[in-house]
Amino acid sequence: MRKLTLMALALLLTAAASAQGRPVFYHGWWQANIVRPDGQNIVFNFLVKDSAGKTILYVRNAAERLLVDDIRFTGDSLQIHMPFFEASFRARIEKNGRLTGEFVRRLAEGELVMPFYALPNNEERFALTGGPASRNAQGRYAVRFISAAGATMDTAVGEFFQDGNHVTGTFLTPSGDYRYLEGVVTGDSLKVSTFDGNHSFVFTARVGPDRSLHGAIFSNKAPAAAWEGAWNPQANLPAGAAVAHLVNKDSAYLRFRFPDLDSTLVSIRDDRFRGKVVVIQIMGSWCPNCMDETAFLSPWYRANHQRGVEVVGLAYERSTDFRRSRAGLMTFKNRFHVTYPMLITGVTVGDPDKAAKTLPQLDAIDAFPSTLFLDKHGRVRRITAGFEGPGTGEHYAAFQKDFNDYIDTLLAEN
Repeated sequence: MRKLTLMALALLLTAAASAQGRPVFYHGWWQANIVRPDGQNIVFNFLVKDSAGKTILYVRNAAERLLVDDIRFTGDSLQIHMPFFEASFRARIEKNGRLTGEFVRRLAEGELVMPFYALPNNEERFALTGGPASRNAQGRYAVRFISAAGATMDTAVGEFFQDGNHVTGTFLTPSGDYRYLEGVVTGDSLKVSTFDGNHSFVFTARVGPDRSLHGAIFSNKAPAAAWEGAWNPQANLPAGAAVAHLVNKDSAYLRFRFPDLDSTLVSIRDDRFRGKVVVIQIMGSWCPNCMDETAFLSPWYRANHQRGVEVVGLAYERSTDFRRSRAGLMTFKNRFHVTYPMLITGVTVGDPDKAAKTLPQLDAIDAFPSTLFLDKHGRVRRITAGFEGPGTGEHYAAFQKDFNDYIDTLLAEN
């Protein structure tokens, strides 16, 4: 009965939209497909709803519901602007109700444009083409990502949770996690995906009798690659990987001065930071893990800054253009209600000399985000790489405890 009620409501909403001269955009679940040249689509789901007379949607990745509230209609066409990462969809609503168009993402070297279509009234992520699950992919895995030439590109820890055919999980890497993965095991095959505008992946694999995984990686840009996972409850990442280091003991005191989003120059030696514990967020608006870290840091700062703590973000964008960098960072500021200063370094993430140009006290900046902790005397006391966000479950809880415990330690010092 409830399902029939929801379907009736969806029909009423789409009829109302049609009466107002807008195209009929189905209110309910959709299956979306970004089409790769090799036919391996990036698949995800979204839910279209009405909110106070405005059409919005939520992108679903496992437990995540990513709000998208910038949807613009023109005749029988619409543009869906993702909240972050300079990504959008341009599509036409066909007579059968489906969307057909393009996924567009702005990169440093130009625009990435890929065919896109979406099917209404479809909550399915992947079809059970192999029937019900005959293998179990649940557990912790030591993972290798492998190039087409057979070389190891990166190592990771995979964690999967299986309930019947349904699977969720993530990959942990030295520079952050792959956020929320969702999919199925059908027969002896695993298939999971994620989409947030930047992270756009499908991972497929055969699940062996010993729970080993061997399969392929498909993204919205790179050629297909391979991956393999060995089931190992004790799998861990190498300690200290991707962490920046101080050049020498004398470099424990940082010196930087960059403009904020209002073009006001802010220095780490300004009075607002003097005698405070300071958290420095090395980030970029193109970075999904930085999005998760900002979602944590912003409310944390509002709750804790009166204790004598300051936070400052240092942004390394894809462009040296201040206006473009500011626009990307404003999406973070507005969505997460950021009240600490976010500074634009003016140096791109791809610049191999970005550390020397902006923070010469560090030997390198390899991981986004990276986080620096300064004590009350302005000394760098700790540097971490990556961010284990809410998609990592218990690891996110452990991060929060460690973060708060360390801040308490620094605040307790003279």
